[in-house]
Amino acid sequence: MSDLVFIDDIDTPSQQKDLPTWKLLIVDDEQEVHSVTRLVLSDVEIDGYAIEFISAYSAEEARKAFNEHQDIAIALIDVVMETEHAGLELIRWIRETMQNHATRLILRTGQPGQAPEESVIKNYDINDYKSKTELTATKLKTITYSAIRSYRDILFIERHRAGLIKVIESTSLVLKSKTLYHFGSAVLKQLVELFQLDSSAMYITTLTEDVLRNQSFNVLAATGDLVVKQHEDCDIDSSRQVPEDVRLYLKQSLEERRSIITNSCYVGYYPTDSRSVSLLYVEHKKPLDDIEKSLLEVFAANIALTFENLTIKEDIQDTQKELIFIIGDAIEQRSKETGSHVKRVALICELMAQKLGFDNEYVEAIKHAAPLHDLGKIAIPESILHKPGKLDAEEWEIMKTHAQVGYDLLAGSNKIIAKLGADISLYHHEKWDGSGYPKGLAGEDIPIAGRIMAITDVFDALGAKRSYKEPWSYDEIKKFIVEQRGKHFDPQLVDILLDNYQDFIDIRERFPD
Repeated sequence: MSDLVFIDDIDTPSQQKDLPTWKLLIVDDEQEVHSVTRLVLSDVEIDGYAIEFISAYSAEEARKAFNEHQDIAIALIDVVMETEHAGLELIRWIRETMQNHATRLILRTGQPGQAPEESVIKNYDINDYKSKTELTATKLKTITYSAIRSYRDILFIERHRAGLIKVIESTSLVLKSKTLYHFGSAVLKQLVELFQLDSSAMYITTLTEDVLRNQSFNVLAATGDLVVKQHEDCDIDSSRQVPEDVRLYLKQSLEERRSIITNSCYVGYYPTDSRSVSLLYVEHKKPLDDIEKSLLEVFAANIALTFENLTIKEDIQDTQKELIFIIGDAIEQRSKETGSHVKRVALICELMAQKLGFDNEYVEAIKHAAPLHDLGKIAIPESILHKPGKLDAEEWEIMKTHAQVGYDLLAGSNKIIAKLGADISLYHHEKWDGSGYPKGLAGEDIPIAGRIMAITDVFDALGAKRSYKEPWSYDEIKKFIVEQRGKHFDPQLVDILLDNYQDFIDIRERFPD
């Protein structure tokens, strides 16, 4: 070799200190090859990285090296070692068994006839094939530069691919959020996991004009040092205190209508229509690289669109729920009963459903469907509703029709709250022993929503003043509930009520008549 001189013992210059490294594996059974390779490449620096040398003197040692080092950038492999084709078998093992397609594999041989170049390149997944006699110092450096840059580009592409997969997976998890509050929390959770940020973050929803005029922000969710205790009665707490340094970045993003990236923070600016803007503030301990910045932009831009759609959906749902309470309140007012009854039965049903172990979706649904339980009373004459004494037989038959009327009004809807409200209306006067109305159902043939409302309605009504009675004491109510266990009420629900009696009383006390 014109530029390479093999000697028995060559002192390799010390590797550049304090630099990150590319790992280069030398696989050869000749000590001189290791020494000279280290000497020639010891001062090579590529993209600010030095070369870290790993030596293996057999294919078996090389396998151990690959198992111990998952980030070998380049391997210079001799063909003939412990066997005539040890190097070729090693290459097949790396590519097929290890499924390593990133490491650049360069075959070096001192016996070209032992493994013909065309046959080897055709049948083995290698990146170059060189005879040791043609590998001058210059050519060795050339193939090293070329191979490592190729490895670098493969890692870059693979990181982008893996990052995009994570973005897609994270976005799909966020999309499962049912409310804005859970949405904001899911966004931050996925963000921290996606980019492995040891950081604090805030997800903010606002209107541009309001913020610029009032300098107030609605914080949807926060992590780390930016977490402030949330007001217990609302999901979005506009009273949270945004630190002044954070506020300055947010204002700058809004005024300049763009995202801001610094060495310590990222502020994403995401307008979703002519007025609404979402802001994503992230603090990070180390500067984001180009890949992280681009992936963060993709992730956050998709989240902004999802946020807009979820906001519209939640506004509609909130309006529907509010109208349901208004309707329930109106029915109770017509019956000369307090609207607090509507609030109480909603919360009592919610608590009962939670104690029964139902999922959050059902618990929310029964809470908002409960106020519709007496919807059918809209068809009952006021003379019957307001009668101070006991109803006669004919009046009682008319009164009982309210269950069917309420059901008929709601049954045509395919919305979960209305459908559940229909069941509650129809079945909340059924009794466990089959003596109720309008169907005379018994036991578990009565839908669970009807059974929950049956005990809820009686528990709350007995403690309230009506035109035909005075309020009962809690001891009297408890005694009656116990007497009706297995008769009027589902025994399991009676047990839940008694085991948590004070919790149910607390709901009544919070919303007195």
